[in-house]
Amino acid sequence: MIERGLLAGAAGIVVLDGVTYLDELIRARPPSQLPSTVVQKLAANVGFSALASEEGDAAKNRRSGAGSLMGYAVGLGAAVAHATVRPATRWLPWPLAGILLGGATLVVSEGMATKLGATDWGTWTPAEWLSDIIPRTFYGLTVAYVLERLIAGDQFATER
Repeated sequence: MIERGLLAGAAGIVVLDGVTYLDELIRARPPSQLPSTVVQKLAANVGFSALASEEGDAAKNRRSGAGSLMGYAVGLGAAVAHATVRPATRWLPWPLAGILLGGATLVVSEGMATKLGATDWGTWTPAEWLSDIIPRTFYGLTVAYVLERLIAGDQFATER
């Protein structure tokens, strides 16, 4: 299950990033600074001063890189978790499972950011909500679809 989850998660992350970058291109919006802010808040909570309080471009770049890596970890981890529970939830159509997965990643990631004080959901505009909901929905649908295809491929291989 871990291998399938990692493969499906990698596909989901590519789609999430692609949808996000397309949004930035179309609306000429800047990339989100929220992942960097979350890294800074987490680092401050655990006493890692290099990421928490350093100033300048080097520190900003480190936080940006750490934020991106944290996003990959969440995307891959959520996909592995989905792959692990999917056999018990096969009665759920894959598109619905994908939408639920995308929603779960939104709640976990943004919920953590809110708890850390890096953002406040109550102040988000509809455009900001859509900038998060749409890529995560595509992520979840992609993970669910790829996982379904991998499972179907395994079934085909064992039937031969």
